[in-house]
Amino acid sequence: MSENVLPVFTKEMKATHTILVPNMLPFHFALLRSALQSCGYKAEILQNTGRNVIETGLKYVNSDICYPALLVIGQIISALESGRYDLSKTAVMLSQTGGGCRASNYIYLLRKGMEKAGLGNVPIISLNVNGMNEQPGFELNLAMIKKFMAAIIYGDTLMYLANKTRPYETIKGAADELAGKWLHKLENAFMEGKAQATGTMKQLSRALAEDFAALPQKAEHKIKVGIVGEIYIKYAGLGNNNLEQFLQKQNCEYMLPGLLNFIMYCADTYLTDYKLYGGKFLKYSVSKMAMFYLKRLEKIMLSALSTPPFKPPASYEETKALAKGVIGYGNNMGEGWLLTAEMLELAKNGYNNIICAQPFGCLPNHIAGRGMLNKIKEIAENANILPIDYDSSASKVNQENRIKLMLATAE
Repeated sequence: MSENVLPVFTKEMKATHTILVPNMLPFHFALLRSALQSCGYKAEILQNTGRNVIETGLKYVNSDICYPALLVIGQIISALESGRYDLSKTAVMLSQTGGGCRASNYIYLLRKGMEKAGLGNVPIISLNVNGMNEQPGFELNLAMIKKFMAAIIYGDTLMYLANKTRPYETIKGAADELAGKWLHKLENAFMEGKAQATGTMKQLSRALAEDFAALPQKAEHKIKVGIVGEIYIKYAGLGNNNLEQFLQKQNCEYMLPGLLNFIMYCADTYLTDYKLYGGKFLKYSVSKMAMFYLKRLEKIMLSALSTPPFKPPASYEETKALAKGVIGYGNNMGEGWLLTAEMLELAKNGYNNIICAQPFGCLPNHIAGRGMLNKIKEIAENANILPIDYDSSASKVNQENRIKLMLATAE
């Protein structure tokens, strides 16, 4: 296909095409799939992993590009080349943040890679709120956004509760089994068109927390580990060599900040930029309304996570306050100040052993992550922080040995 004639996802394709979505967070993306399906789209979350994905990414993407881009593009092209899909009835979806991070350009790299692989006829849908690369057959309207945000709230709640209960369960596998049951229940709620209603979110989130609170728990001392870093690498097992599974085998309790924090950070970024540099008042007003809405959703989630014996994580505003005087709020490329604040928040709540998972060569994350370690340790003296770089040539054994060494010195 000519570079000037890009494949279009038409309105008719909504009924005929399956949209492939690269995976990042198992709970969240399963629910996002249900949200998409409830809007009339056919969607599938990609599960292909392993060395073949990395090799495919290296084949079709410049090896100097950031590791998350290589993995996401490798996962998509590997799936399309697998023979599992009818390419005449398949489309792919990729998110675009629209900020200074190279993630905004993944879609152009994907398009170039797919053309190189002879897959240039497959339409690419950009998921973003900035109106970039619009497709006539995909409309990101208010109703869909509400469903997506509900999926993120439920996903964060489920992730938090599973991580809090799994290390202490008396029956091995009980927490994951309960999480699976609730995931199925929430998927059905989306398909019935009820999941995104405020009342339903309050009811289901509370019931979810109460079910996890009822799981039999044993009182044991566990090493507490926090995981922060670049959004894809810290969440995706494909990106961090299945870090969560490794920590489970090391008998740790680990904690990941929720995805909602990052969504709120993205909305808040324009408010900060407007105050610092000026900009369009309309966009500022929309961002302000978005923050108001997101804080309402956050309140629902934190209320549910206050169910005894659980203690809720810090709110976005509480986390943000920890970065004041430590790093400027104008530092908002990549995860920016949020990365520093999340490390401080984890240390404050007893997760002193922190793994900062970063793609090799990601400048913004190295500044706000590795570059802030000395300052963080001045404030949180007990913080035991281990930055780990991930890329296609990094040794998994070396990474795991460094984590074991960190755990050996943990309190």
